[in-house]
Amino acid sequence: MARLHEHEGKALFQIAGMPIPQGDVARTPEEAGKIAEKIGKPVVIKVQIWAGGRGKAGGVKFADTPQEAEKVAASLLGMTIEGLLVEKVLVEEKLAIEKEYYAGIIVNAQADARCPVVMFSTEGGMDIESVPDDKIALMNVDVIRGFRIYDALNLANKVKVPSKCINQVARLIFGLYETFKNYGARLIEINPMVITKDGKVLAGDCRVSIDDSAVIRHPELGIEVAREAPTPPTELDKLAWWVEEKDLRGTCYFAEMNNEIKDMEVIGTIGYHGIGGGAMLGVDRLNKQGLKVADFADTSGNPPASKVYRAAKFVKPVVEGDAKRLGTECLACEYECWFRGKRAIVIEAPIPGLEEYRKKLGIS
Repeated sequence: MARLHEHEGKALFQIAGMPIPQGDVARTPEEAGKIAEKIGKPVVIKVQIWAGGRGKAGGVKFADTPQEAEKVAASLLGMTIEGLLVEKVLVEEKLAIEKEYYAGIIVNAQADARCPVVMFSTEGGMDIESVPDDKIALMNVDVIRGFRIYDALNLANKVKVPSKCINQVARLIFGLYETFKNYGARLIEINPMVITKDGKVLAGDCRVSIDDSAVIRHPELGIEVAREAPTPPTELDKLAWWVEEKDLRGTCYFAEMNNEIKDMEVIGTIGYHGIGGGAMLGVDRLNKQGLKVADFADTSGNPPASKVYRAAKFVKPVVEGDAKRLGTECLACEYECWFRGKRAIVIEAPIPGLEEYRKKLGIS
C-alpha cells in the first residue's frame, strides 16, 4: 500500500467536497509565515511525516501570529522524529473544538464478507482499537448496492450524534466512502472529525493508504513507489516497483531493510528472497541465527518466472560484496511446500558458501 501524507489526503477530501481546515503546506519558515498571514487567525503547524504520535514527539505546535508561525516552522523543519527528517509542515487554522468523532473504512478480508466496512465512533482523537464496541457503529458495504447517504445517517444515528449536526456528519462519512471507492484505498480515516464551537464539521486529521494496483490507475497522485514505508524510496525500491507495475501477475515485493550498509561492510549481513506468506518467518529465523537481512524480496501469488528472476537479481548484488571475501555467493532463500497434506516453511540453506559463511561468523 502507498500511504499519503495528511495534506495529500485532505486534497482528495477537498475534491470530494468535504470541508477541511483552511491551510497549506510550507517547506520553509517564510512560507509558513505567509500562509499564517493569509489565514489571519491562530494556526496549528504539523510536521508531515509517515509516523504516528506526532504530537507527543513535539511535531505539532501552535502559533498566534505569522511571526510566531515562522519561528515555530523553523524549529520543526529539519528536525528528526522516529528517524524521519521533517522536510515540510502543514499550516492550518486552529479549530475551536467542541466535540471529536472518528470515521474510517477498511477492507474486511474475512471469507464471509470480503467487502469495505465503514466505521463511525463518538470517540475521536484516539485509536479505534481502544474504543469500546458500544461506541462504534459498523456497516459492511455491498459493493454492488453501494453506500448511500442514508446509510451514513443511520451510522451517525446509531451512536446518537446530535440532530443539529447529524447531516453534516453524514455528508463527511459519505464523502469518505466516495474517496475510498474512487481512489482504490485500502484504508481511509478521519481522526478526528471535528465539531467546532460554531457548529461546523470538518476533517481535522486523516490517514489514507492506496492499494498498489490503484496507484497505477491514478498517476495524478504522484506516488513513485506503492509501498507503505516511512522513508523516501531508494533507487532499488524504484526499480523493483517498475517491475511490479509493468507486470501485475503475482507479486514482486522488494525492500531495503538496512540501506545504511554499503557493499556488505558489516560481517553477518545477508540478502533474503522469500516466497509466500511465511516469508517473514524466515527473516525472524535468520535474525535468531545472528544474520542481519539487508535486503528483502518476496515473490508470491503465482508470478511468472521472469518476475521471480528479477526479484532475485535485486537481492543478489547485496550479497556479492562479502561473497568476494569468501570466494563464493551467499544467499538465503525461503519457500513454501506441501508435505503429506501439511504446509511447511523451508529455509533453503545449502546454497554454496552459506555453511562456510556461518562458520566464519562463528554461528553454530
